[in-house]
Amino acid sequence: MIEILSVLGPTSVQDLGRFDQYRFGVGTSGAMDDVALRAGNILLANDENAAGIEIPMTPFKLRFCRNMAFALTGAEVEAEIGGRTIPPWWRSQARAGDTLSLKAMPRGARCYLTVSGGIDVPAVLGSRSTQFRGEFGGLHGRPLQPGDMLPCAAPDPPAGIGELGIEPADIVLARPNAVADDITVRVVIAGEYDAFDGATQKLFWRSSWKITPQSNRYGYRLQGPAVKPASPIEKRSHGIVPGVIQIPPNGQPIIQMRDAQTSGGYPKIATVIRADLWRVGQARLGSRLRFEQTAYPDALAAETDISAYLDRLRTNVRLLEELRRCR
Repeated sequence: MIEILSVLGPTSVQDLGRFDQYRFGVGTSGAMDDVALRAGNILLANDENAAGIEIPMTPFKLRFCRNMAFALTGAEVEAEIGGRTIPPWWRSQARAGDTLSLKAMPRGARCYLTVSGGIDVPAVLGSRSTQFRGEFGGLHGRPLQPGDMLPCAAPDPPAGIGELGIEPADIVLARPNAVADDITVRVVIAGEYDAFDGATQKLFWRSSWKITPQSNRYGYRLQGPAVKPASPIEKRSHGIVPGVIQIPPNGQPIIQMRDAQTSGGYPKIATVIRADLWRVGQARLGSRLRFEQTAYPDALAAETDISAYLDRLRTNVRLLEELRRCR
């Protein structure tokens, strides 16, 4: 078990998400930065879908109730346990009674804590992710609170692994030629793109979009020049997925995120490709996004970079553990 001692904001239990439930009107939920969650689980030899804790705000503090290995990935965070500093993207070992404190988060928007064996809350509709809209999954379908006790599964193989750090994904997977101070994400055009005239389409591509405080796991609301279709569009609600960029009547884009509803009627101008959606999840409020148009085949090819990064990580961690056992 681990005990939550102090927490701010919508900290929650998340795995990779709740898939194949769209027919019931249930969205995916899951980690906003799935690359970071996978990396943390790989460091611990967990199933990559094991549930961890998504921490969007600090300070945050918890107590380990038994000896166990843990990892911190995702946003850079100042962390300390038992008087030891824990670097970002690092695996370490906690003893029963140790308190882990997360302080400032100087880079990124969400830190992930994974533990050996994973957080063992009940799976609902195939996932342990917290579904805020439906108030199920995770721990009682709600954000974590001080005093919460989280069960942890027994690791297989048993814990006892040593300290280990890895290169953060945002450094290894950094985009070349990115505009300074802006986060560039690749998008493919969506169903109603042609309803916007040429000048408005150029405005969409050339603009730098500020992430407003009205942004959360449901969606990121952006601020910039108004982009509106050449004539008003009225559509019936239809299926949408995380990454879809909708344009409401005020012309300010909304990017649907992991807790997005499963349907909506606003016109869609583009969709963030799956390989870049984690970058949006790590974009802080007040920072700026730019959109780069990409073709569908290139969107698929972009996923190979992430696969290669995770493959290297799996291989290196496995080799290090084999060397450790041979000593």
